[in-house]
Amino acid sequence: MTRLTRRASLAAAAAILAAPAVRAQAATIRIVVPFAPGGSTDAVARLVAPGLTQRLGATVIVENRGGAAGSIGTDVVAKARPDGLTWLLTFDSHATLKALLPQLPFDPERDLDPVMQIGGAPYVLACRPDKPFRSITEVVDAARARPDAVSFASTGNGTIGHLTMVLLQNRTRTRMTHLPYRSGGLAVNDTVAGHTDMMIGSAAVVHPHVRGGTLRTFAQFGPERLPALADLPTVAEAGIQGLEAEAWWGVLAPRGTPAEAIARMNAALKESLSDAQVRRTMEEVQQARLVMSSPAEFGAFLAREVAKWGEVVRANNIRAD
Repeated sequence: MTRLTRRASLAAAAAILAAPAVRAQAATIRIVVPFAPGGSTDAVARLVAPGLTQRLGATVIVENRGGAAGSIGTDVVAKARPDGLTWLLTFDSHATLKALLPQLPFDPERDLDPVMQIGGAPYVLACRPDKPFRSITEVVDAARARPDAVSFASTGNGTIGHLTMVLLQNRTRTRMTHLPYRSGGLAVNDTVAGHTDMMIGSAAVVHPHVRGGTLRTFAQFGPERLPALADLPTVAEAGIQGLEAEAWWGVLAPRGTPAEAIARMNAALKESLSDAQVRRTMEEVQQARLVMSSPAEFGAFLAREVAKWGEVVRANNIRAD
């Protein structure tokens, strides 16, 4: 493609995102989710897609491209034309891709532009109601008394939940046994069955089971108590500082996507997320707080996440499943 043709293409993309009536006839916008259908990232994408279709005036489709810890779908977007028609809606694991998979065929930081952090939900600790743990302090005490005897489930090696528990053990000088699972559902099932002492997962994953009485939460890792979890103390309240960890969802675009297209998508996302039913679903089903950040704010947040969790991966020699 010549430089002139490329410029014309990018200009046309910006015009499409700025002119809904034209775009409706001209293009389909795809939101790539780098995970299989059924997870929280897929749910969030499908929640906002109808509103985006309405506000952008074009058909918005959700395309699941799962595999390799989210790197396959992310690679698709990183290598897509920056024409405003391809977007990535991803999860917190994006922050650890580079540290866990250094041989990636793309650079998660260099090859993607930030658009918006949609929201976040605290990681929580949950156990069966008949387990003895009522606080994070009791977990730490038990782990000190019996090194390696206390077990916890997570959704896999190198996930933010796993890394959070690694930090907890480092800060408290304890040792626990990690049981990695391939999904939140599998981790929940074995925790409910009593095959592990507890699990760390997003509030959305454990909430249905807490409501059903098969799990009990006893600590959250958010910076402050989430309104939906107002009775659940934070880890910081127990005196363990620096362990804030949230599941989050964010949107990115191929590097070089026109600023006008990014601004338009950011505005459409804000409008879609401000819908009363969408907001209620995010808060009640995903147990999330909406952030709806600017591209610059999301870029700064993502840089902090990459630095924080990348250091945990490297310092503890952690490998992906």
